[in-house]
Amino acid sequence: MLDSSESIYQGLKNAGIDFIVSLPCINLAKLIELVEKDEEIQHIPITREEEGIGICAGAFLGKKKTAILMQNSGIGNSVNGLSSLFQLYSLPLIMIISHRGTKGEPIIGQVPMGEITEDLLDTLKIQYFKPKTPKEAKELVEDSWNLSSSKKSPIAFLFEISYW
Repeated sequence: MLDSSESIYQGLKNAGIDFIVSLPCINLAKLIELVEKDEEIQHIPITREEEGIGICAGAFLGKKKTAILMQNSGIGNSVNGLSSLFQLYSLPLIMIISHRGTKGEPIIGQVPMGEITEDLLDTLKIQYFKPKTPKEAKELVEDSWNLSSSKKSPIAFLFEISYW
């Protein structure tokens, strides 16, 4: 049986994702470690989410299947790139998002963004999923690139505190 991080990793592998950018997050740490060790995936650690959005756009134009691993707070930092680059030019992207600020969050500063994350994705017209189990996550993530490509739009996955 796969754990929470391994299931997302396997879903990304099965989707054919071969280019991933990431930002540090305690919830994503094991997933980032799995990606970093995979020689078939080009992994680029980044310092800002909007930087990753731009890098993923360029990588997609270079024939890569792209994903970004980040916290939900990074959506606020990425609004312009998501709307004026990915949405405008109909580019696919898989967004694996640690949804901080949900039930059980120990850091109060994470709660305000946690409360508006879904509204922000709705405003950006980005379809999102909230897998509750590792099995559900693997199944949804492995179909994500085909869905994102057919919709010509980013697809987001929100993984709440309870998922980890």
